Amino acid sequence: MITYEDFTKLELRSGKILEAALHPDADKLLVLKVDLGDKQVQLVAGIKLYYQPETLVGRNAVILVNLAPKQLRGVESQGMLLAAHDETGIKMLTIDGEIKPGSVIK
Repeated sequence: MITYEDFTKLELRSGKILEAALHPDADKLLVLKVDLGDKQVQLVAGIKLYYQPETLVGRNAVILVNLAPKQLRGVESQGMLLAAHDETGIKMLTIDGEIKPGSVIK
């Protein structure tokens, strides 16, 4: 169990996916360019088996923005796209309707 204070350390925001491409060196990863309102970031997400890159552009997703950057198969990821996973696969968490990129999720 974590405390509410622990939860508030997570900075969750809406992010509009501007670009999506295949990772140059991985079978399950996509490289995304995401607008967070005040900046654009690059994310590497393990969703290639469930989403075609062209279907992601323009969608609003839930992004963890204060995660330390990490190299994933040679490409830097500057946050995390949130998704749910079960026996049927992966479904990314999206925002219903239009919202300003970078809007805080509480």
